[in-house]
Amino acid sequence: MKLQQLRYIVEVVRRGMNVSEAAEVLYTSQPGVSKQIRLLEEELGVMIFERSGKRFIGVTEQGRAVLDRAENILREAENLVRLGKEYASGESGSLMVAATHTQARYALPSAVRAFMTRHPDVRLVLRQGTPAQIADWVGKGDADIGIASEVLNERPGLISLPVRQWRHCVIATPEHPVTRARPLSLSELARWPLITYDPDFTGRSRISQAFSRQDLKPNIVLTALDADVIKTYVKMGLGVGIIAELAFDAERDLGLTALSAEHLFESSVTRLALRRGVFPRRFEYDFIRLFAPHLDKWVVNSALQGERDAEDYQL
Repeated sequence: MKLQQLRYIVEVVRRGMNVSEAAEVLYTSQPGVSKQIRLLEEELGVMIFERSGKRFIGVTEQGRAVLDRAENILREAENLVRLGKEYASGESGSLMVAATHTQARYALPSAVRAFMTRHPDVRLVLRQGTPAQIADWVGKGDADIGIASEVLNERPGLISLPVRQWRHCVIATPEHPVTRARPLSLSELARWPLITYDPDFTGRSRISQAFSRQDLKPNIVLTALDADVIKTYVKMGLGVGIIAELAFDAERDLGLTALSAEHLFESSVTRLALRRGVFPRRFEYDFIRLFAPHLDKWVVNSALQGERDAEDYQL
């Protein structure tokens, strides 16, 4: 049995039983992958995949048990490699942090600056994407840490820890009638064209749920992936914006007025995700602590080892 054979079966499942895609990702040939999987099945004496002709169409019951153990073995092998590299390289290396635009633009800068000062030999890469992309990148090992407000706590293979709660606010030009609404209500917002986040982003589900509970249909005329774009179009007078409260700065965002919406929409939670079973390097623990001081090494390891559920760490 070879580690590479285990990588093949895991990647085939990740690629939806597409052997050609798995081979491409693994920089090998489709016949080579198929041959090694067949040799592994013969050695173990079990059929891992269900077949239709030469095509894989599913995973057998025995195959599921094999895959679970294969994933554990590969994670432990990766931990050993990471450990060796850490001791060999000391405090050098690279750290890939995947985050949404809102987190990268407004929540991460102070932690990034402190980390770069403390670890000048570590190459820090910030990769922006949707919450779903971030979950995929962390799950596949393409990112070390994921930071977002949606999806991360729903993906198998990840542990996600709560970082902080945040709320939405409503933004408009100072002369807009909505700024004079007292109190501000969902029915008032429903009267106006609205500009807010894409459905996969930054607490958007909280916005949709709030209107739905009151049987209101918001007139969302434009959606965007980040708050800066939303603010641009609100300033142009194209609608009323709903953004994360942390994305508004009265000194910087001249020409806009922000209204509290904490009574309209439930709070959201920024979450930090790691791949289950893969333990961070020393400088990764440091980045996590700089971004979320309550997530010390003991808390992170307890969650990774399954000693406590991630939801036990309430804010």
